[in-house]
Amino acid sequence: MGNYGNLQKIKDGKRTYGITPHIPGGFVLPETLIKIAEVAKKYKGVLKLTSGQRILITNLREEDLENIWDELGMEPAVKNQYSVKNVEMCPANYCKRSKYPTIGIGMKISKNLHGMPLPNRTKIGVAGCRNACTSVYSKDVGVIVDIDGKFFITVGGSAGFNPRQADILVKGLSEKEAYEVVKSTLEYYNEHAQMGEKLGEFIDRISIDCFKADILKNLNMQE
Repeated sequence: MGNYGNLQKIKDGKRTYGITPHIPGGFVLPETLIKIAEVAKKYKGVLKLTSGQRILITNLREEDLENIWDELGMEPAVKNQYSVKNVEMCPANYCKRSKYPTIGIGMKISKNLHGMPLPNRTKIGVAGCRNACTSVYSKDVGVIVDIDGKFFITVGGSAGFNPRQADILVKGLSEKEAYEVVKSTLEYYNEHAQMGEKLGEFIDRISIDCFKADILKNLNMQE
């Protein structure tokens, strides 16, 4: 992975860097967790559990980054800021409140769409019930299971500089249909939005009704 890392701080002329290995959905094997801890300890790193279900290793020296990546044997969580940055998932398969085991669709979205270049940074949330434990309504794209066990998709949420609650795009979907709606939504956003425009801003510019109509038309679906 070379010396990929983000400059975190400059103090008294000393630069320290941080790296964030890719951990899909925040689910990590004990062996991988031990490896992360051992490498961080070796290079005097500080571990931070992030809100994006990842582990940041910070307080690193630039000259150590290449060796650290080699020893971890992992990929960076984010290579391009203007992309699908992360796919956050609740522990649906292990939760008594879950209406559907959504880790499967979450991992499919992560595997196929994580890192996809887009007009702006984009976060996806996946939840197995309407409690939406991954803060889905503040994500650019949300995948949620309703009380009837059917999926619905939300779009345009943001918890950043300009907070925005997501709009419900379409309800009553199967798992397969939900995945296709997510994929089509990102493709439509990528094709029609302006560079630097968040998904919610794009929706506000063209209207949710227009956005919804175009997505459903592309998928030959009815509301």
